[in-house]
Amino acid sequence: MSFEEKTLQCADCGAEFAFTVEEQEFFQSKGYTNEPKRCPSCRQTRKAERYGGGGGGYGYRPQRQMFPVVCDQCGKETEVPFEPRQGRPVYCSDCYNQVKSR
Repeated sequence: MSFEEKTLQCADCGAEFAFTVEEQEFFQSKGYTNEPKRCPSCRQTRKAERYGGGGGGYGYRPQRQMFPVVCDQCGKETEVPFEPRQGRPVYCSDCYNQVKSR
């Protein structure tokens, strides 16, 4: 089946958006039979409201707090998903993988 890019109208904001050939192929590969009703921006907003807004429930994934650090091995600025403790080394992902494999 060959696809052609379509222009759709968002059910939330009314803006027109492109439903690309790649997106149509992806929808088909997932078995989706309906076209998207919302533009990418409204989809992202809706997803954030449903899954990132707290309250628990199905699909809830809290936003992970990241902490800025400087890698103790190479000096690169990075972020880690935990609060660093004084006296404990913190590494960027590249250096962590090197240290972990030793």
